[in-house]
Amino acid sequence: MSFSTVLSAAVDGLAVEFVHVETDVSNGLPVFHMVGYLSSEVKEAGERVRTAVKNTGLAFPPRRMVVNLSPATVRKRGASFDLPIAVSVLMALGEIDPLRAEGCLIIGELGLDGSVRKVPGVLPVVMEAKKRGILCFILPGDNAAEGALVDGVSIIGVRTLMEVVGCLRDTAPLEAIAGRQREEKERRGRKAGSGSQEADNQSPAPDGQGAEADFSQVRGQENVRRAAEIAVSGGHNLLLIGPPGSGKSLTARCIAGILPPLTMEESMEITKIYSVMGMLDEEQPLIRHRPFREVHHTATRAAMIGGGMVPRPGEISLASGGILFLDELAEFRKSVLEVLRQPLENREIQISRTYGKYTFPADFILVAAMNPCPCGCYPDLDRCTCTPFQIQNYLSRISQPFLDRIDLCAEAAKVKYGDLTGGKPSESSAEIRRRVCAAREVQKERYRGSRIRTNAMLRGAMLEKYCELGEKEKRVMEQAYEVLGLTARAYHRILRTARTIADMDGEEKIREEHLCEAVGYRTVDRKYWGGRL
Repeated sequence: MSFSTVLSAAVDGLAVEFVHVETDVSNGLPVFHMVGYLSSEVKEAGERVRTAVKNTGLAFPPRRMVVNLSPATVRKRGASFDLPIAVSVLMALGEIDPLRAEGCLIIGELGLDGSVRKVPGVLPVVMEAKKRGILCFILPGDNAAEGALVDGVSIIGVRTLMEVVGCLRDTAPLEAIAGRQREEKERRGRKAGSGSQEADNQSPAPDGQGAEADFSQVRGQENVRRAAEIAVSGGHNLLLIGPPGSGKSLTARCIAGILPPLTMEESMEITKIYSVMGMLDEEQPLIRHRPFREVHHTATRAAMIGGGMVPRPGEISLASGGILFLDELAEFRKSVLEVLRQPLENREIQISRTYGKYTFPADFILVAAMNPCPCGCYPDLDRCTCTPFQIQNYLSRISQPFLDRIDLCAEAAKVKYGDLTGGKPSESSAEIRRRVCAAREVQKERYRGSRIRTNAMLRGAMLEKYCELGEKEKRVMEQAYEVLGLTARAYHRILRTARTIADMDGEEKIREEHLCEAVGYRTVDRKYWGGRL
């Protein structure tokens, strides 16, 4: 046969593009010509394929070969087309029966020695292919566990080109070969030892950040602990402000330990993002813990929201489903903070390029910490060495629109000596987490059947329905609105926070005390920014 076609795919942003790799072999001057709107790394695949086939010991005769990656209107990038190109060429040369790969999707990078190497983005490819009725996959061996996270598909993991050829020359169905591999892996797993499930549940969060901190280590700061619990219970953004050494950063890292467990659907969505970034573990690819991303203040806009010539997810997408922690908030460039305003509101980020629009998830809880001035001692005028201009300039890096997207602002006072050395022990993260999970369960039942998961996501008619106020509560809100000079956005965020506090108290309706506490978390930012806003 002189013509063959193989199904492959690649990830563009978080979207999956399916590609047919077509090869035609004919008589004529020896040439290996590739077409189909290819990037430079795909064009280089010709040399990798030719050398890998030769070093595998297979024939690569001097014939005229034309390889087309269809559709030609889609830009092809990355090295994941190496393996399907090699298989398509070998089929056209008669080395492999073309019917063997029918209905099977193949991706993988080739080394010059014929080895098959890991590629990013396998999980979203398998998930999308399954939706289209494709159930058989030939993947790099290092990506096999990742692809197997999707139920109901047959995954064949290969480590060399010769293994691929052997599978496609085998008379057994590809599904049977995948089943044999799966059984062999399970046998090796049982031999290696038991307790893997328990180990998974105790393994650290992605990056290992925030995994060891516990609220039992936070002494004093009851108001900060309370604010953190409310923030996680309702999915609210939180700002901690106070002098250096008051426990702001420790508290933020402790929040990772009180996050509710992931559902399987959430876990797969988070794992898909990390798959595209090539950040999954080969043996245990499924992310079972909510991410905690701590970003340094030197981060650029592209690093934060994603982007580049070929847009990739940024820190806000890697934190989706978990926590984005910005320490030393006022040290971030103002342009970086301002670009967070839209994703904080819409829970997604859209990046536009001349050749398309990319949408990345940004469903995270923002936790930020900062000093009240450059030296950190304001408003203690006996210790603060900053001039009024320095304080004004420092605080002005945080704009009113950005502050309006923060639901809770808590002040961390200097820790007293007695709190450090004595007093009653602080609650552990495990105890707080139980209450957080109970509050989240209330919200889950209330919003069942809708896209809303937490109180922080309430909008429009849903906000009016579930945050309805009585006459006394309306008077409290009217007074707070006028005295504090609130914006409409800040008003709605107070209602959402009050709804969460009511849920934590097991109340059906928002009461006056719930509103007063929620309003209290808006007075701290007015203490520092109110005079200039």
